[in-house]
Amino acid sequence: MSAEICLKRRTAPEIAAAKGGAPLVALTAYSALTARLVDPHADIILVGDSVAMVEHGLETTLGATLEMMILHGASAVRGSSRALVTVDLPFGSYEASPQTAFASAARVMAETGCSAVKLEGGRRMAPTIAFLAARGIPVMAHVGLTPQAVMALGGFRSQGHDEAAFSSIAADAAAVEEAGAFAVVLEGVVEPLAVAITARCKVPTIGIGASSACDGQILVLEDMLGFNERVPRFVRKFGALGEAADRAVADYAGAVRSRAFPGPEHVYRRKP
Repeated sequence: MSAEICLKRRTAPEIAAAKGGAPLVALTAYSALTARLVDPHADIILVGDSVAMVEHGLETTLGATLEMMILHGASAVRGSSRALVTVDLPFGSYEASPQTAFASAARVMAETGCSAVKLEGGRRMAPTIAFLAARGIPVMAHVGLTPQAVMALGGFRSQGHDEAAFSSIAADAAAVEEAGAFAVVLEGVVEPLAVAITARCKVPTIGIGASSACDGQILVLEDMLGFNERVPRFVRKFGALGEAADRAVADYAGAVRSRAFPGPEHVYRRKP
């Protein structure tokens, strides 16, 4: 007798089928705490390799490791129940061959419980995406400004300004879609290019520093909440939690130094 498995989370086929519908909400989360905050509101939680910069203080995403992504990915999965959790494959863990990518992706999915992986690259990674998709691993693609290639790109610069770059990125998006990606992240591309790719692509496009015409948007949670002073130009801050946290820590430090904490109401006393 077979039993029907009911998946509570959003699935990759559901996300793919959302093309042309209500815009998809995506945010990063690197822990159970932040995943619990994001989960009720987001369709997709991305455990991005940006964790290397946001949580570990590195200058680029290149220092992210497979172990780092698994650690944070498993935590985000434990803190969520509704959103589709996608984990980035870090630099060096998938480029060598489709077989290498499969080994990394299979380990990430098995050890975190996530529902999909994300990798960077367009036409050159299309055979790898097809290899993974054929073996049951949902893949979110990422084209345009690809942070893992920041050294080759010459920095975090917007892409698609000239005709050659415009055509190249459009071809990248078409290739990863045809290879079987269920969604495509468009990062740091000029708006006309994002609009054109979104119109042509049969799976959802998720914009970051692209166009509001994309099928969804994603931001780094800590950037959006205002924890980081230095953020990319395209980031809109929806909160000022960094300032609030600074005030709270300063108030705590002042209370400790003035011996005003803990007060009588916070002290365990011996029962009479």
